[in-house]
Amino acid sequence: MKAVVMAGGEGTRLRPMTSSMPKPLLPVVNRPIMEHVLRLLKRHGLNETVVTVQFLASLVKNYFGDGEELGMELSYANEEKPLGTAGSVKNAEEALKDDAFLVISGDALTDFDLTELISFHKEKGALVTVCLTRVPNPLEFGITIVDEEGKVERFLEKPTWGQVFSDTVNTGIYVMEPEVFDYVEADVSVDWSGDVFPQLMKEGKPVYGFVAEGYWEDVGTHESYVKAQADVLEGKVDVEIDGFEISPGVWVAEGAEVHPDAVLRGPLYIGDYAKVEAGAELREHTVVGSNVVVKSGAFLHRAVVHDNVYVGQHSNLRGCVVGKNTDIMRAARIEDGAVIGDECLIGEESIVQGNVRVYPFKTIEAGAFVNTSVIWESRSQAHLFGARGVSGILNVEITPELAVRLAGAYATTLKKGSQVTTARDHSRGARALKRAVISALQASAIDVRDLENVPLPVARQQTARGSAGGIMIRTSPGVPDSVDIMFFDGQGADLSQASQRKLDRVFARQEYRRAFPGEIGDLHFPASVFDSYTGSLLRNVDTTGISESGLKVVVDASNGSAGLVLPSLLGKLGVDSLTINPGLNESRPTETGDQRRSGLVRLGEIVASSRAAFGVRFDPVGERLSLVDEKGRIIEDDRALLVLLDLVAAERRSGRVALPVTTTRIAEQVAAYHGTQVEWTTTSPDDLTRVGRDETTIFGGDGKGGFIVPEFSSVFDGTAAFVRLIGLVARTQLTLSQIDARIPRAHVLKRDLATPWAVKGLVMRRVVEAAGDRFVDTTDGVRVVETDGRWVMVLPDPAEAVTHLWAEGPDDASAQALLDEWSSVVDSAGR
Repeated sequence: MKAVVMAGGEGTRLRPMTSSMPKPLLPVVNRPIMEHVLRLLKRHGLNETVVTVQFLASLVKNYFGDGEELGMELSYANEEKPLGTAGSVKNAEEALKDDAFLVISGDALTDFDLTELISFHKEKGALVTVCLTRVPNPLEFGITIVDEEGKVERFLEKPTWGQVFSDTVNTGIYVMEPEVFDYVEADVSVDWSGDVFPQLMKEGKPVYGFVAEGYWEDVGTHESYVKAQADVLEGKVDVEIDGFEISPGVWVAEGAEVHPDAVLRGPLYIGDYAKVEAGAELREHTVVGSNVVVKSGAFLHRAVVHDNVYVGQHSNLRGCVVGKNTDIMRAARIEDGAVIGDECLIGEESIVQGNVRVYPFKTIEAGAFVNTSVIWESRSQAHLFGARGVSGILNVEITPELAVRLAGAYATTLKKGSQVTTARDHSRGARALKRAVISALQASAIDVRDLENVPLPVARQQTARGSAGGIMIRTSPGVPDSVDIMFFDGQGADLSQASQRKLDRVFARQEYRRAFPGEIGDLHFPASVFDSYTGSLLRNVDTTGISESGLKVVVDASNGSAGLVLPSLLGKLGVDSLTINPGLNESRPTETGDQRRSGLVRLGEIVASSRAAFGVRFDPVGERLSLVDEKGRIIEDDRALLVLLDLVAAERRSGRVALPVTTTRIAEQVAAYHGTQVEWTTTSPDDLTRVGRDETTIFGGDGKGGFIVPEFSSVFDGTAAFVRLIGLVARTQLTLSQIDARIPRAHVLKRDLATPWAVKGLVMRRVVEAAGDRFVDTTDGVRVVETDGRWVMVLPDPAEAVTHLWAEGPDDASAQALLDEWSSVVDSAGR
């Protein structure tokens, strides 16, 4: 006997799950509903099956193919238009006309004994046998009454409670003889229970009903879909579950990684090659699909998560369904009954309320509160570039595919035959992405000069030597799971805002230039990169007095690429040095705040015990520098800026200093005391770079360990700042603690407030209005200056749904009061 699986319905009640996926392919415990149906057919010997398809038919065909993987023979009958339950089977008549056949829905979960159903049909000599079951609520189904012999006496489709005369309903499973096709008109919409069965009963044909024992669930609503998952996990339905039951009710599929410190409370299911981190909690009736990543602190309860989903740290998912390829970012919350479609982005700390539907390809911005369905808005990324180039979680937000498109867009902004310098840090992720970038550049008629693993300042300097631009890929500072793709201009600096917008437009339009075969770009690897860099550095930065000073310094390379430059540099400086953590550590391409702090404490201990003049600690890519004085005490980054400013200004006695407007105004006092002046810039590094290029600029810094040494480079360079610092200390004969002690204490506090994108403009307008007659500086954001010199600055983040606030006063209490006052202004405008 053959079977017919009806798989052509649109599943409109299950949208948005079925917006981009046919209902039969919806996974139940990580296996399509229709696959459960096919496996049931196979168990009962129904190996030859015809599948009727219509909505998204190609997806069903591509998934199941000819059925070989299931050990079955599948063929397909395609409907050009909806033909109804009977019309779709009539469409497959040619394959079914020779013998009795079984009809079953491809989107209902059941474990009925089909062999018993077929035997009943044959015993009764029926033309049609309808498989029935008893349900507590028959309103959504066709109810049926049969006599003592099992002959159907009455049908009624989807009754009201006033019409309910039985709890026995039609499951849509039938055994039929080929003669039934005589009652179905071809190429028109015909329904079995609404059209054909009443006519058969009217003519007295043998139509029987078989009341089956077992499980049956019509997966037609969100509630029934979630219930079906729970029923499988509870063992209420006899279906196969892939994987291993590692403890009662806890199923883990092949290749999945579950940390021992993750909390698992079954019954639940974790799909193949999923990863559940320490501290994550998965509770009852949760289903995690293939290749899903669940980060630490995440909480899932009765959540159904489809394949390739990223679940961020401390996110909370309860009773919801999340479609495939969706990213749920840190601390997002999705409530009971919500459905998130395929390929969505749910931003950090956003809340999706219960029963909300978010359709495929949508973005919920960070901090948003969503209480109505998101249907029509198109997915878009407001800003491609952030503070560190294009940044995101590796293989979640930043994928090889994205890297190729970005590199292709960047190449399109350059002339054919131009040269681009590429570089990376020592992480495996950066190495893999750089290879994708190089391929895309070459395919766009760009010659590539690859530096491989070098410090970021070296990449910038080498880019400035004849390249039209550069690309550096590194692990995001302090975020081990993320990467930054940084784009440079021909001078090795970050792209200007105008150049970023140009790249953004090309990327958005996807108008990538491709080379003809004879134009494919070349790839070469320059030699002696580090010798070239250190030679240029020592020629341009004043090193007089160093070799005679007898200074001893301790240098911490942080197991990063900065250590690649130090051997030749320290030898040529003629300084007594101790280098710690010089080797590369692929497993730690960046460091968290706590790791950095503990490293500085250790550095301080070594400096104090070795009686060194000071200690320096590079970040892993050699861009930034942290200081420890001769007593082993950490000089915080904002103080280190003032210390170097004091040293430089005292030696130069003229010129300009480039500082962002968020810097303490004590910097102005220090500069003025030595006859120099401050040029206030925006917080954007490219603005600091612009001022750094001016011949009158003698110093620049951002208060976060980034220093500009203009006589060598106009960009942040930790190694150049280190060389300059050694020279200054050697010539001034003062210790860092002495210099630090003579600079007044600053009291600058910072706070970040979540602000939806839609109200950012309103927030800034309210801030200006609240300023009243007070002095307002709009160099970057809005800085409001009080009459007593206290100031507060409000700056909307260009890449995230956040507003940054800084406040400075004569003491911490005063600064805190000012910060509280203006935080309330921002909060009230953002509500």
